[in-house]
Amino acid sequence: MLDSLTNALGPFGMIIALGVLGVVLVLATVAMMMNQPEDPLDKLARDAKSPRGSQKGDGKQAALRQKDGNAQLEKFATFLEPKDVGELSQKQLELRQAGYQSRDAVRIFYFAQMALGVLGLVIGVVYVNFIVEGDMGTQKTVMWTLGPGAIGYWLPKYWITRRVAARKEEIEQGFPDALDMMLVCVEAGQSLDQCINRVGKELKASYAALADEFQVVAHEMKAGKDKVSVLNDMGTRCGVQDVSSFVTVLVQSAAFGTSIADALRVYAGEMRDKRVMRAEEAANKLPTKMTLATMMLTVPPLLVILVGPSAMGIAKLGEMSGPGQ
Repeated sequence: MLDSLTNALGPFGMIIALGVLGVVLVLATVAMMMNQPEDPLDKLARDAKSPRGSQKGDGKQAALRQKDGNAQLEKFATFLEPKDVGELSQKQLELRQAGYQSRDAVRIFYFAQMALGVLGLVIGVVYVNFIVEGDMGTQKTVMWTLGPGAIGYWLPKYWITRRVAARKEEIEQGFPDALDMMLVCVEAGQSLDQCINRVGKELKASYAALADEFQVVAHEMKAGKDKVSVLNDMGTRCGVQDVSSFVTVLVQSAAFGTSIADALRVYAGEMRDKRVMRAEEAANKLPTKMTLATMMLTVPPLLVILVGPSAMGIAKLGEMSGPGQ
């Protein structure tokens, strides 16, 4: 049997067979654990905790609330969550900054890493043993076998990093407009809670990420949470320096009893000036970024035009003087 595996799969036939068998056993175990029936006591406890008529609530508001944990993922909580509390909190904050507010976000993230890593490993094994024709070296075999698995394992983290960067950029772009709208609402006589709720609704079409943050703040204030804690949580979730500074301004304004309208007017003017400065900075960087592309697209054709005729003349002169020598 060992000889047949070596002839069919190469010198690493036994290792590949054991790896495939291990992957199949892991997938079978996960499938069996996922299909286990739910404990009746857990079901009764969940039904007792769920409020009556909760399904009749507004869909948009329900989407902002943290949903109950997935019962299937709850079984693998010890495998899909970090043991360290600090690491778990950091990962939850990173996922919230990416826009994933669910309680199961951390578990889904680690499950996606595991699933994509195993899938990439299976793809690498199939590619090396059944698609590639001819004998590959040891280094290439290991690279093409483990490479897809490593890429699949790293892909969710790359996606979250890009989502966090894009969401922060969207919040930075829409924050000056949000401050102007908040200033108008406060000067019209609305309270801070009312203007935050109104701004969250108005920004939904243009800046969805910032609108979601404002609506979360409005719902937490409506639920009775301390206003200072709610604003500080917003600054932490957004991860943007402008929002953190804005939260500090509001907290200090409430602590010293100054007018919120005056604070908003000054800070909104600073945010508008800062947005203009960012636009000017991006415009000033543009010529530097275009220099390399301009050189690559301009210099080679120019050299061909200038040096080409001279090179052809020298070549013809060499051909004419060659027979005479």
